[in-house]
Amino acid sequence: MKIVDVRTKRLSIPLVKPFKTALRTVNTAESIIVIITCDDGTMGFGEAPPTHVITGDSLASIEYTIMNVLRPLIIGLKIEQKERINHVVDHSILHNSSAKAAIDVAVFDCLGKLANLPIYQLLGGNNNQVETDFTVSVNHPNEMIQDALSLVNQGFTTLKIKVGNSTIKEDMERIKHLRSAVGREIKLRLDANQGWSPKEAVSLIHRLEDSDMEIELIEQPVPAWDFDGMKFVTEHVDTPIMADESVFSPKDAARLLAMHGCDLMNIKLMKAGGIHNAEKINALAEAYGVECMVGCMIESKVAVTAACHFAAAKANVTRCDLDAPLMFASDPVTGGAVFQQSKIALTDEPGLGIQGVHFI
Repeated sequence: MKIVDVRTKRLSIPLVKPFKTALRTVNTAESIIVIITCDDGTMGFGEAPPTHVITGDSLASIEYTIMNVLRPLIIGLKIEQKERINHVVDHSILHNSSAKAAIDVAVFDCLGKLANLPIYQLLGGNNNQVETDFTVSVNHPNEMIQDALSLVNQGFTTLKIKVGNSTIKEDMERIKHLRSAVGREIKLRLDANQGWSPKEAVSLIHRLEDSDMEIELIEQPVPAWDFDGMKFVTEHVDTPIMADESVFSPKDAARLLAMHGCDLMNIKLMKAGGIHNAEKINALAEAYGVECMVGCMIESKVAVTAACHFAAAKANVTRCDLDAPLMFASDPVTGGAVFQQSKIALTDEPGLGIQGVHFI
């Protein structure tokens, strides 16, 4: 089955509510949808969102990389030559991980259709469903409490709380009020998105521990480049520390794992450059006894379905943060993963199980 065409189209869908972190505010979900066509008519879907403050990718850079760099290199290659495609794509251009991920996912979609298997079975078949948390954006404490209570009423039992864009004192008060509002049965994860210094992180986490806030984990407390800072925080607190922006590539993962710089890792296909590198990161983490979460950017159900397949396939993936499609005002994707609040089920349709995307 030979690749004969690669096309891109832009997707733009308003969010139900602005998504706010310490790094950015998003009102509309934008992404590039990739469609690979093979000589027998098989089509594979992929997706790449622009996440300037994390991956450095923009809509224009993603389109250029796919159409002018990657497309000429992979047309004519056989879908069955997955290792060769991986090598060509990974070595074609530095960085541009989202564009690479979109191609990788579309190729996996075609492979699944060729094998007549869903991707999660191709990757290991550990399970056919996952459970996601839901992210509470960083806002005024009263608004965050209302958002959290609404999510709990919808059946979510794990909330990811964005922090890190204010003072340590304000973050502490915000968390105390949230814990009091949702009670002790709800798991709370904190994501600072690189918002603290190592000493600030340790100080705040100690206060959280001393106040019995029962925080499940703290995600990326310090700047992505500060591996020593990640190690410092990990060594000086009891609460598990999760690496996110610090880990893009398998090399990043190997370095951080070797120095025991985190307790957990958040794998995102858009950082890793696709499923094939996500598998390498997960295997490295598993070898060190480090469990993984699979997360996402503000992506539609195309990319998130791929992330769900990867997460469901791997036993070492024990947590998911795959709530982005639930933030969309409308769903442009036909088929794919089935969302029922926190539960996400995968069908046994071949590949991603996506029939099409409606472009407005």
